[in-house]
Amino acid sequence: MADIVIVGAGPQALTLSCLLLQKRPRLHRRLRIVDPSGRWLSRWQRQMRRYEIPWLRSPSPHHPHPNPHALRHFAVAQQRSRQLEGPYGLPHTGLFGDFCRHVISAHQLNEDVRAASVERIRLSQAGSGPIQLALCDGITMTAGRLVIATGSGTPQMPSWVEAIAGDPPPEALQHSDRIHLPSLGPLQGQRILIVGGGLTSAHLALGALRRGALVQLLCRRTLKRRPFDADPGWLGPRYLKAFHAEPCMRRRQRQVLEARDGSSITPETAAQLRLAQRGGALQLHERGEVRSARWCSGEWELVLTDGHQLCADRIWLATGHRQGVSQHPLLRQLQEQRPIELVNDWPVLASDLSWPGSAVHVMGSLSALQTGPAARNLFGGREAARRICRAVIHQGNG
Repeated sequence: MADIVIVGAGPQALTLSCLLLQKRPRLHRRLRIVDPSGRWLSRWQRQMRRYEIPWLRSPSPHHPHPNPHALRHFAVAQQRSRQLEGPYGLPHTGLFGDFCRHVISAHQLNEDVRAASVERIRLSQAGSGPIQLALCDGITMTAGRLVIATGSGTPQMPSWVEAIAGDPPPEALQHSDRIHLPSLGPLQGQRILIVGGGLTSAHLALGALRRGALVQLLCRRTLKRRPFDADPGWLGPRYLKAFHAEPCMRRRQRQVLEARDGSSITPETAAQLRLAQRGGALQLHERGEVRSARWCSGEWELVLTDGHQLCADRIWLATGHRQGVSQHPLLRQLQEQRPIELVNDWPVLASDLSWPGSAVHVMGSLSALQTGPAARNLFGGREAARRICRAVIHQGNG
């Protein structure tokens, strides 16, 4: 039996693994990581390549190594300090990837990811007994403690998509999850409508513009520009102290949503979009939504809610993902076996991020009612890792 099984091999799973091994090195032989790719950070690397993201939005102290200064030290040692952008030291994607490979090697985690997905979870009837995991390859694993660090939810599709008239080809309408900029080739003169007002939509717009496309960017609200997903006050006690003192989970959820305040783009990407707008290759439509869409004679004919009409050759939906227990297969199973309180589909976890009444912990976006608005980011991963690590050590694992 493995003491701890972590489902997922992304940045947050790596953050937890490194902290556990720093605190309890002998846990290494009883720690198991399961991810379909069989490799660390596979999905993260794919996303960076897919959208051609030049640097991260998280400051240099936020990364998987337990020492917050480790990334900056690595950059100095590699003579790559110039790859930490601006006053917050935002790391270039290549630098961050190389640093994570260094961290993985230093913690001897290179060979520790099993290439499989967890299909079923069976909790012990006693509550504190072992957890049975059925993998996609037919293998059954037993865990004393399980950490779920996977998934960004399911693609969010606007309601008007279901009412589309005509029969468009697959490439004419795509969610951002299905777009891979490097494989597109030239888009000279193609009219691409991008729906969404977040950083993904901005990266897609810039990628299309680099390939010669004529881009129309449609946002439900005024395009917001800010360095981070949320105010920096949420990356420390300034706001989190009052958040953690709030007993009402519905109020906490409202605070999380208000702090995120929808989508935003960085000032750097905003400047690039303004330049393209002045050059005529980009049109920005703010405070607008699609009312109807029709595929006719090889092009899109769209009517917006304000009555404006647009034509396009392709539509790219950068409309995010639906988050919630109902959108996550493993969490749905947990809710069926051990029902807990949900707030608009978000789980009310214990303070150590465990699913109440079990030895299953949740990292990522769906720990937001406990960790705050930055739950899905690298800062949230560090906070989640600290909480779970304390629970492991307190209860004597390792």
